[in-house]
Amino acid sequence: MSVKLTEGAVEALINGSQADCNLVLQLLNIVPCAGGSVPPRFRLMMSDGRHSLSSFLLATQLNNLVEEKLLVRNCVCMVKKTIKNTLSDGRPVVIVLDMEILQSAEEIGGKIGNPTPCKTSSPQKSASGSSVPASPPSAAVAGPSYENNSTLSPSRGREKGFVGTSPMKASPMKASPMKASPTKASPKVTSTSPGSSSKVVPIESLNPYQSKWTIKARVTNKSSIRTWSNSRGEGKLFSFEILDESGGEIKITAFNNEVDKFFSLVEQGKVYFITKATLKVANKQYTSLKNDYEMTLHAQSSIVPCDDSQDIPAVHCDFVPIAELENRDKDAIIDVIGVCKSVEDVSRITTKTSREVSKRALNLIDTTGKEVTATLWGEEAEKFDGSRQPVVAIKGARLSDFGGRSLSALFSSTVMVNPDLPEAFRLRAWYDQGGNAIKGKSLTETRSSGSGARTNWKTLSDVKNEELGQGEKADYFSCIATVLYIRKENCLYQACPSAGCSKKVIDQQNGLYRCEKCGREFPNFKYRLLLSANLADFGDNQWVTCFQDTAEVLLGHTAETLGQLRDTDETAFDEVFQKVNFTTHLFRNRVKLETYNDESRVKVIVMEVQPVDHREYSRRLLSNIHKLTS
Repeated sequence: MSVKLTEGAVEALINGSQADCNLVLQLLNIVPCAGGSVPPRFRLMMSDGRHSLSSFLLATQLNNLVEEKLLVRNCVCMVKKTIKNTLSDGRPVVIVLDMEILQSAEEIGGKIGNPTPCKTSSPQKSASGSSVPASPPSAAVAGPSYENNSTLSPSRGREKGFVGTSPMKASPMKASPMKASPTKASPKVTSTSPGSSSKVVPIESLNPYQSKWTIKARVTNKSSIRTWSNSRGEGKLFSFEILDESGGEIKITAFNNEVDKFFSLVEQGKVYFITKATLKVANKQYTSLKNDYEMTLHAQSSIVPCDDSQDIPAVHCDFVPIAELENRDKDAIIDVIGVCKSVEDVSRITTKTSREVSKRALNLIDTTGKEVTATLWGEEAEKFDGSRQPVVAIKGARLSDFGGRSLSALFSSTVMVNPDLPEAFRLRAWYDQGGNAIKGKSLTETRSSGSGARTNWKTLSDVKNEELGQGEKADYFSCIATVLYIRKENCLYQACPSAGCSKKVIDQQNGLYRCEKCGREFPNFKYRLLLSANLADFGDNQWVTCFQDTAEVLLGHTAETLGQLRDTDETAFDEVFQKVNFTTHLFRNRVKLETYNDESRVKVIVMEVQPVDHREYSRRLLSNIHKLTS
């Protein structure tokens, strides 16, 4: 038996008298919007049995309904939340933010009633008399006459439309570090900003072809002022991220003069009317927001504080369960939340640009029972306190496949400790009521944090039998192995003495050494180690390569010392290598199939050498024995 459609619902939505009521409508047609945007966007024709309207737009967070073939022609839906927008030519667009499928098309059997098209505002007339919009509309919100972009230029035919995000919770919340306000049920899309005649529009409806618009949004993240210097000159910039009541987010950047004008005005957690900024395609390398566009402020841009901020949420996260990370693509930007089960001490590393930066690794666990390592950098790493196992939420972390699956906070990421979010409360309760006793399985297979860290243990025969390293990505494994032989011939070479350069130098035979990489000559050089060793365990043996750091640990001497011994005392030099033979160590390795001169071979590089913790090693062997006998 079919459910009853809500009579008059289409007219109510067009007139703006309904926004968040549960309206029962039938889907008459669904078509993808032109332009091939990612994620795809869908335009809907909905009916209340009396009238039909084709100006419905599906928010992208509901695309799963289309992908799972639940939202199909003739099915009956309950539309729970919408936002109405009006184009400059007067045509309305109803964006569906939340809906539920009540009955499938098979249960309904066909179209209900005999609906007629609902009349809406007519487009303005062009000079030639044809109906065209007053300004180029978004391809995603265009009406039926624009389905094939027949009236748009080639460049406009590719314009972006609605970019959806997951619907926000309607309950009041306060998220660290911003203060939150309760979300109102009905968005004010028709209000105007102070000093502007432009209507307030949702962030998701913005596109570069709109000339006049105003958005009302809360600042959720603000960077410090950064400076740069290159061949084109010097400058400074800062950026901030904003969120409106529809859940739309976008990044805004200010340069030079605009930094002086807006930096002190913009405060994290406050709400503003923003207009007259330049919209451009987002550089995904520098933003973690799920928006294809970003904004740049200029001299005519306007940012006006807004006192009426109750309808704007404080933070928006699409948390991904830790167990789901295995199914996500490498370098994906995701939001994650978990209990910090353990934390490493702060360490300092040197980047490729010779800049020192602090890092700290956290081990997060959630209700799926899976764990993952998340790395914090810079000031976030230095100030983090994990002593009381807090709940940690990271918005916009990058997913890596290094050692299985791991996460890294970016410069644009927001790290929240014990945030005032429903997900955090549920996670805290789960952990305190028994989750802390669960022995979780880590998705991060290889870590260098010590004996307590989970590692991807393999025997050398496992490496060959399982064909590790022969896929598209490198594999990482750890093993306990004994050194059988080290090639001491050609293990040392003369390298460039410049900091950060290890290129082999050419002896000019005149007391100078030339580095082709740096293009300079030096009166001296430094010794570098490149070691080839044969390792063995009870089942097999394997040739491995050790670079400078791991080679010095294995041999127990610096490259400089070994270079002096080779030049002055060859016997002592040989003894260093003899002493290492038949010693056993813990090796953490990277394995990858490499091709050189059309010849492919598996290359194993030692990433770390540690002494064997025999107590921990014995526990692991006993555990393996119990597993085999149970």
